[in-house]
This record gives sequence, structure tokens and C-alpha cells, in this order.
Amino acid sequence: MSDITSSFAERTRASLRETLLDAATALLAEHGHAGLRMADVAAVAGVSRQTVYNEFGNKTALVEAVALRTTAEFLEGIRHRFDTAPDLLTGVHRAVVYTIEHGRENKLVAAALGTQTGEDLLPLLTTKGEPVLSAATELAATRYLEFLPQLGEPTARLLAETVTRLALSHLVLPTHPAAEAADMVCAALAPHLSTMECEK
Repeated sequence: MSDITSSFAERTRASLRETLLDAATALLAEHGHAGLRMADVAAVAGVSRQTVYNEFGNKTALVEAVALRTTAEFLEGIRHRFDTAPDLLTGVHRAVVYTIEHGRENKLVAAALGTQTGEDLLPLLTTKGEPVLSAATELAATRYLEFLPQLGEPTARLLAETVTRLALSHLVLPTHPAAEAADMVCAALAPHLSTMECEK
């Protein structure tokens, strides 16, 4: 197979995968995990049910792929907030606000948090949310060290995981506006960063 043919095949498969993930995401938001059927995903995507199974293997793998893609979208937004921030605390504040606001606007996350049919998706953010927590913690810790190398990796990871857990808890149980929740998270983090700033 030539490079051109191979490249076209890869793009075609990537496009198919995105189409299937789009269909599954919409159906999950509407019907929840229990109501998701591979045949429905195939129908919405305009392909055969076997095509869905060929691409993902089973429903569990499909749902995990949806969760990973949604997480990747969140992480890209968080990365951008850090990249455009003048300092670490501003980056944290912007990232927390983005996480909460984008989470409330995202159809899949909103369904998990606010609808009866979507309640069975909630574990992806809580009891089965370890992949989300790990990925967000890794990204945040890297950014923390870029702003304050003297933190050291263990401290950066500890602070990043704490902030990530706090942001997720404000998303899951929204008792404050996003900016106010971010203020609270930053107020908890600021004393630790001030100590490190003094050690520069």
C-alpha cells in the first residue's frame, strides 16, 4: 500500500471513529449508559452495527472512548488557560473556572450531573474517574513546575491533584458560581505558592 493510500485510509478511519463517537456522545447524553445500544449508535452514524463493533469491540470500550475524548477536550482547554496566564495562580483560577463552566455546558457532563437518565454516567467523574483525575493532575503538575520549578515534582503533583479534586467537587456539587469557586480554590493554594515564591 502506498503512502498516499495509507494516509487516506487512516484519515477515513479517523473520520469514521469521530462520527461514531459523536453519535455515542449524543445518545449517552440523552439515554444514559444503560440506555445506550450499539445498534442505535450505528443508526445515528449511518453505518452497520458490525462496523461499530469492529471499531470499538464492545459497549464498555465505546463509552470509555467517549469519556477519554471528552477528557481530552477539557485538558486542551485547561492547557490553553495555563499557556496564556501571566502567573501560576492566575492559570489555576482560569483553569478552575473553565472546568466548571465548560462542564456545565458540555451535554454529556451536564446529563451526568443533572438528569435521571444520565445519573449512571456520574461514576466516570467520581468513583471511576481515576483516568480523568490522573490526566488532569499530570497536566497541571507540569504547568506548576514550569511556573515554579522550586516546587519539586512531589509537591507539584500533590498540589495539582488537590486542586483538581476541588475543581471536580465544585463541578459535581455546584454550590457557588464558577468564579467564586475558583477564588476559594486559589485562596487555599495561595499560601503554599507564596512560601515557594519567597524561596526563589
